[in-house]
Amino acid sequence: MIPRSFLFAPGDSARKCEKAAASDADAVILDLEDAVSEANKSAARTLVGEVLAAGSTRSGGAALWVRINPIGTEHASPDLAAAVAPGVAGIVLPKAEGAADLARLDHELTVLEARAGLPVGALPVLAIAAESPAGVMKLGELNRATPRLMGLSWGGEDLAAALGAVTNRAGDGEFDFTYRMARSLCLLAASAAGVAAVETPSMVFRDLEVVEAQALRARREGFSSVMAIHPDQVAAIHRAFTPSEAEVEHARRVTAAFETNPGAGVASLDGRMLDMPHLKQARRVLELAARG
Repeated sequence: MIPRSFLFAPGDSARKCEKAAASDADAVILDLEDAVSEANKSAARTLVGEVLAAGSTRSGGAALWVRINPIGTEHASPDLAAAVAPGVAGIVLPKAEGAADLARLDHELTVLEARAGLPVGALPVLAIAAESPAGVMKLGELNRATPRLMGLSWGGEDLAAALGAVTNRAGDGEFDFTYRMARSLCLLAASAAGVAAVETPSMVFRDLEVVEAQALRARREGFSSVMAIHPDQVAAIHRAFTPSEAEVEHARRVTAAFETNPGAGVASLDGRMLDMPHLKQARRVLELAARG
């Protein structure tokens, strides 16, 4: 089941890692990249290893993912060596720039899985692939990069920094066109690759109404998940990804309309013609509702 929420926790803070792991998030990303200073990288790897070891013995709770540093940097291989261990659910690759980055990661993971006694090829990868201009331009490559790929996300803050922008927001608080375009391309690339589209986190973490509204819009547009930077955001994200009673009832009626005429490609409901896309949407609503 694809997580609805991915909650970041800085890999060099035992308190924040423990708090995140105990939260209601579907998945926690133990961060070895942006949240950790250069001086703390080594210590963070040790702590993340300890958190994973503790997680491997518990039942239930959030799945533990690890965000490594960008592939090809001096920190990436040591990060992976610490992350590929019992208890890890997957790897988050930041600043992914095309198929070559994912292929290199796949190779390193294969070696480390065998060394750790884990099933080879089992660890999925969530690529944050639209954090740089090169990453945006190479999104179309990723659907053939590796079968490990389970999701794509994007990063408005890193992209703005890479572009030298003063801000990525317009006066109304919404993303400027360039960042809306990168977001849309990420969503389209994820769909083309048959993987989850994961929305970037809201930086306005204290205003939970804004968090929920942004998460609701992400679900409406086709995103499968939303990242979070604070535990308080998780409940708002989950509310947004919980269909209303009216949505569920309509979805049930749509599926029932097709069930009454098995094998047909179209159905009728309330004077409206339905076809396969409507059935697919209805099933998605019912899947979300089943998660509670």
